Amino acid sequence: MAVDEGLVAWVQEALEPIGSVTMRRMMGGATLYCDGTIFAIEHGGELWFKADAESNATWDEAGAERFTVTFATGMTDTMNYRRAPADVYDDAEAMREWAALGIAAGLRAPKKKAKKR
Repeated sequence: MAVDEGLVAWVQEALEPIGSVTMRRMMGGATLYCDGTIFAIEHGGELWFKADAESNATWDEAGAERFTVTFATGMTDTMNYRRAPADVYDDAEAMREWAALGIAAGLRAPKKKAKKR
């Protein structure tokens, strides 16, 4: 699958008041960063915001399903990302509100340690 460039551009436009959004392509989708913090992924033309134990109750109340990936082996894994509510696709304020949850989860996530050389 190709990255939905239009969706990524919309996220960049909607979040411009709160930060600079960049992307890195990965596995047919993209990882989205706001000022260097991972906050969402784009996969299959859909947006999935980063979640964690602190934000899960809010996502559950919104009925936002968890991101599940199926591997070539047939095994599945659930990741800490939640499907974006429908209103983020056409309402910049809603995009900022929901993205803020993803950004906060990204900021709380443990930082990866530098690899030893």
